Amino acid sequence: MDVLTRERAKPALPFAGVYQLVDFPLSNLAHSGISDVWLSLQYQGSSIEEPVANGRPWDLDRSRGGLRLLMPQQGTGSEDEDGFAQGNADELFRIRDQIRSADPELVVVLSADHVYRFDYADAIETHRAKRAECTIVTSEVDLSEAGDHATVEADGSGTVTGFAYKPHDPTTRTVATEVFVYDGHVLVEVLEELQRELTGGADAGDSGLGDFGETLVPRLVDRGRAVVHAMPGYWRDLGQPHLYLAAHRDILLDDRGLFDDPAWPILTRQPQRVPARVHEGATVVDSLLSPGVRVYGGVHRSVLGPGVVVEEGAVVRDSVVFADTVVERGAEVHWAIVDEGCVVVGGTVVGRPGECAPSDPDEVTIVGRDSRVGENLEQGARLEPGTTA
Repeated sequence: MDVLTRERAKPALPFAGVYQLVDFPLSNLAHSGISDVWLSLQYQGSSIEEPVANGRPWDLDRSRGGLRLLMPQQGTGSEDEDGFAQGNADELFRIRDQIRSADPELVVVLSADHVYRFDYADAIETHRAKRAECTIVTSEVDLSEAGDHATVEADGSGTVTGFAYKPHDPTTRTVATEVFVYDGHVLVEVLEELQRELTGGADAGDSGLGDFGETLVPRLVDRGRAVVHAMPGYWRDLGQPHLYLAAHRDILLDDRGLFDDPAWPILTRQPQRVPARVHEGATVVDSLLSPGVRVYGGVHRSVLGPGVVVEEGAVVRDSVVFADTVVERGAEVHWAIVDEGCVVVGGTVVGRPGECAPSDPDEVTIVGRDSRVGENLEQGARLEPGTTA
């Protein structure tokens, strides 16, 4: 996510104004009855500590079990346990001894940069019923997007028969949602088996396992006991700027089943703010306004985070603006993501007006946090955090 993640972990990115990406897996876990949760933080881990608040919003702040933060360690174990992981399968290998010590029947592994609502108990039921070693939760995407994911093929019984990690020419729309259920003992066994095979070709301190789709899941598929479980409803990967914008556009008029179930709320930790205000002469069309927002100008097909101010004569279109940013009188923001605490100086144009949504991450204009934008920014421009331009 480029300059948006220079100073924060990706799961700490806001979504729909009042949530953060990490809220979705944690809420799903809590509602699914899973209370032993390990949150592994590899990059800018301190940026997520305050938002997760030791698990309080999800009732995970408890003496036994609950939320546990796993930070990269240095000087506390063997070379292959220290430092930053080289992928999510390598990350699992680094904590294998902790998994072995916990001795779980099953290990549910999730990514924290996707938005969806899902009961993991359903996938666990499938896993047990089929006596699987690995259950891959899947979704359907456009074929043009499938190459950004791991594609999955299965036979009539649900057994995985084909798995391709980010294929150049995908042949199926079915992709892994990066929600996996593993047999706990088999997971540790296969991680160590792969590490013994791969260590010779890896750098010191690197297990060679890389991401899940490179070695771990293919090996489990080869063993013949990997199965699929289809996730119903909406699922989106927000790992790239154009996908992040697209997901926000998806929910402007319909929440896609993400937020409308009072029995399954997306829980979060957000400070209290005053209600949003739309002043006389303002125009707000097909947009989401968070608490504390003040609009005097025009907002069209956009999401404004808490405390954003759009002054008279300013226009925000087809964009996402993070908390406490000010768009001054006469300024324009188009097809952009503007981080928190920024000022778009009056008369400045950020991005390029148009009706076509960006289909490439490099087409989205992004302004890093605490920046002051006083010069026009072309489509696809990037401003590092704290920039004065």
